[in-house]
Amino acid sequence: MSTSQPQVPSPDANGKAVSNGSAASVPAVAAEPPAKHKGPLELRRKQAAMPMSDQRLLDTRGADHFIHTDPWRVLRIQSEFVEGFGALAELGPAVSVFGSARTKPGTGYYDMGVQVGRHLAEAGVAVITGGGPGSMEAANRGAVEGNGVSVGLGIELPFEQGLNRWVDLGINFRYFFARKTMFVKYAQGFIVLPGGLGTLDELFEAMVLVQTRKVTSFPIVLLGVDFWSPMIEWIKGTLVAEGMVSAKDLDLIQLVDDPADAVHRVLHGIPRPPSTNGDQRPE
Repeated sequence: MSTSQPQVPSPDANGKAVSNGSAASVPAVAAEPPAKHKGPLELRRKQAAMPMSDQRLLDTRGADHFIHTDPWRVLRIQSEFVEGFGALAELGPAVSVFGSARTKPGTGYYDMGVQVGRHLAEAGVAVITGGGPGSMEAANRGAVEGNGVSVGLGIELPFEQGLNRWVDLGINFRYFFARKTMFVKYAQGFIVLPGGLGTLDELFEAMVLVQTRKVTSFPIVLLGVDFWSPMIEWIKGTLVAEGMVSAKDLDLIQLVDDPADAVHRVLHGIPRPPSTNGDQRPE
């Protein structure tokens, strides 16, 4: 009894493997391109086909593409931190004041903001706001009227008008997280006027930072008892009742109606740095 032998592909004239007809063709295995090193990266297979960094840098086709890439964004983010640190490192003691951009001049909330800014300035404390209109403008205005330092940290938004005219030292940011870092790093406390989603975001982030001990000795004062009381009651009646937060977490905030009282509580709840505040917090 004869035994059939496996059919072995034979090369054609060009060296390619071909079948002799009695068995399925055996595909040739493509040789992998050699690995390519690109700075600290090691690239293989399809990734190794990427053009060299110098080649991409010097290629004039599509010259604007690089500004939309993630590595370039990292550099822009870095530049925002560097610019913020450089501008604010010698600011001295400061308090961040938050509130709605929609607060109208001549209203009670606007007047509260002006008084807060003035009291802080008269105490020798710089005022940091988001630099926009409404309550932010009010606090910056009060700082100027009190002969103090008025700082505005603006943000690129599609529907706000840039820094208000009462800002002495202004920085515009692309990224919320870089801006938020400046609010916390260069302030020793928060005063929060009535506001909307942005104000709530800043308030709760500050509470989380204190609760988790990312920052210490950081008083948070809410100004406007009627406005904030329903939120406090909801926290007590829902979050505390459901065990989502501890009752003692409410001790992180103080609720007052008088701007002078708010400033007093912030200033007496924090250790005053001897000079500049550029490096007051532990890393």
